[in-house]
Formats: sequence, C-alpha cells, structure tokens
Amino acid sequence: MINLAIPNLEGKEREYLNKCIDTTFVSSVGEYVNRFEDQVAKVTGSRYAVATSSGTTGLHAALTAVGVKRDDLVIIPSFTFIATANAIAHCGAMPWLMDIREEDWCLDPEIVEAEIRYTCVLKDGALIHREMGKRVAALMPVYTIGNLPDMKRFRRIADMYGIPLVADAACAIGAKWQGEDFGSFADLSVLSFNGNKTVTCGGGGAVIGNDENLLKLVKHLTTTARVSKEYDFDMVGFNYRMTNLQAAVGCAQLERLDTFLSRKRFVRSYYESTFSDFGVSSFPATDMASCWFSGVILPEGKGEEDVRDICKKLADAGVEARAFWKPVHLQKPYQSARISAMRNTEAVWNRIITLPCSTGITEEELKIVCDMVRIILKEHL
Repeated sequence: MINLAIPNLEGKEREYLNKCIDTTFVSSVGEYVNRFEDQVAKVTGSRYAVATSSGTTGLHAALTAVGVKRDDLVIIPSFTFIATANAIAHCGAMPWLMDIREEDWCLDPEIVEAEIRYTCVLKDGALIHREMGKRVAALMPVYTIGNLPDMKRFRRIADMYGIPLVADAACAIGAKWQGEDFGSFADLSVLSFNGNKTVTCGGGGAVIGNDENLLKLVKHLTTTARVSKEYDFDMVGFNYRMTNLQAAVGCAQLERLDTFLSRKRFVRSYYESTFSDFGVSSFPATDMASCWFSGVILPEGKGEEDVRDICKKLADAGVEARAFWKPVHLQKPYQSARISAMRNTEAVWNRIITLPCSTGITEEELKIVCDMVRIILKEHL
C-alpha cells in the first residue's frame, strides 16, 4: 500500500529519543521542549512559542488567552477540520461559520467584512451581533492545506472592530505570504504536529506570537496555572504540556524542514502537471504554501458517492486515497451555528480526493499513483 501521509523518521529522531530515555527526562521537563519551542519560533518568524499536547489544546488555550468566553461568537470558515470549531466550543462559545474563497479554500475576507458590517454593532467597546445579542470575541482564519489568506486584510478587519486575530495554522509550517513568515500576522497562531503533518512529534502543537505577555499567559494556562513549587494556582488552567519525548522527535524533524517542504511542493507540482489535461483540478496553492496535502478535485456534478467509489478502487489497487473535510455546518454538533451563504464551500468539499503525499514518497510511487488514478478516473469522467 502506498499510504496517504506517513512520518519521515530518517533523521536524528532515534538518537534524541534515546537521550530522553537515558536521562529519564521523558515527561514535560527536559532540554528538547525548550529547544523545540525555540526552533518553532525561528522557522515561523515569531518571537515566542509555547509547545502544547496537541493542535486542538493549543487552539483552546489561545482562544482562552485572548478572552473568548461562554456564549461568545468566534468567526471561522465552515470548511475546516472540526477541531477548529471544537476548540471554540471548549470555551463555551459558538462558531460563526462563513464561506471560503475558491482560489485558496481559505476564509473569505469580503464575506467577513460584509457579515460584520450588516449584522453587528459596536457597543461599549465590544462588537455585538444585533440579532443574537452575542459578543464577537475573535476572528480565526484557517490556513487551509498550508495556504495563507490575505492576513494583512484580516488584521485590518480585526483592528477596525477591536477583536483579537487568532490563526489556525495547523498544517502551515514553512508557508509564507509575499515572502514573509506567518508568525507575526495574528495575535496568536497555532500549529499541529500530528502524525500526518509535514513535521510531526507523533502528536502535539504550538502556540506562537510576538506579544510576550500574551505568550506568557498561554504558557501559564497550559501548565495548570501553577504559581509556585508548592501547590498554588491562580486560575483555572489546563494540563496541555508537550512531553520531552514528543519534542525530541519534533526537534529532529525541524532539522529537515526545508527538505520536507521541497518534497511536499514537488508532489503537488507532479500531480498538477500529470492531471492538467484530464478533466480534474489540482489543489489550490498560494505562493510559498506548505502544500500539506495534495490531490485532485472531481468535475462539477460529481460528489460523495464518486469519491467513495474511487477511493475504494484505489485502495484495492494498493493506493490509499481519502475524501477531505466535511464542512462544520454539516456536522451534527453545529447544526444550530450561525452561517453565511456557503456557495464555494458546498461547491467543492464533496469532490475532493486526497492522494499520497508523504515526504518520503518516491517518483516511482508517484507514477504508480498517477497511473492508477488515471485508469480509475476514466470510469467516472
């Protein structure tokens, strides 16, 4: 089986893990946690980074740190992994779901501006949704498949209405926007280092940013809000710490980040050139995207049944392929969420097929994948 996305562990992962074991520093204290945070800050162009146990816990901590509270609203795209919405729900808040742009699958800033302008009012320094009577507590774009939206425009929107800007940058490590690293675009950005990410710790996440006090608050929240070696705590905190074992793997992975990114971009380019004349589209990629996942988009008129059938036939032929995210507004826990019109989201989400894109995939394997995809697509196009 040529798998979808598997970790590339050919660096110093074993060496660093053995050092953790030899020194007995396997929990949340050890040299690799600090080293990992320093490396993450450097490669994202941010001043500070706080390692967390997952991307989802990082999002929860980030939203809590910027003041999201029960019954608030947080603006996100509906086309995202459900963890984006779940982190909001963990705060007791509600997602306000909006559509994406066709060209990058990221939250559409024009829709965000229009929705705020026509449905909200500034009252006593807070942005309030008129009909719902709820405070809009944050704006959270998602860097979909490693694409960066126009964050400078989102920054202007956030500043205009006095709301924090948080970025779900789960899969975007290494991405840039107009030559700039993304670490300073939002008040806080959150990365994931899950097993299928370009850089993995086996699990884990990180919250990054430039505001020292804000990142200190994130650190405090994620380490149970403990204030002394004695058992004194000053807030309701979370045990969201990354272990030294996870960080050791992450440090070894980050040493090869440029190689991983180059391979991810090559895979996307390979699929784009192979299928350019075959009636399907490739995944969108902005300039210097991280190209986390790659694959094809079936023509209009195709849907979930076609995707399931194609993926099954590919699996039978030894190629793992999958559908992609089902939008949040179609998920049972969020049926009552406020939504914008979802023209672009609903037009594309059920036509997406993700194809093998591991950083260790060979050109021979890519050729096998493409040959099998072409054979099976002929039956459906």
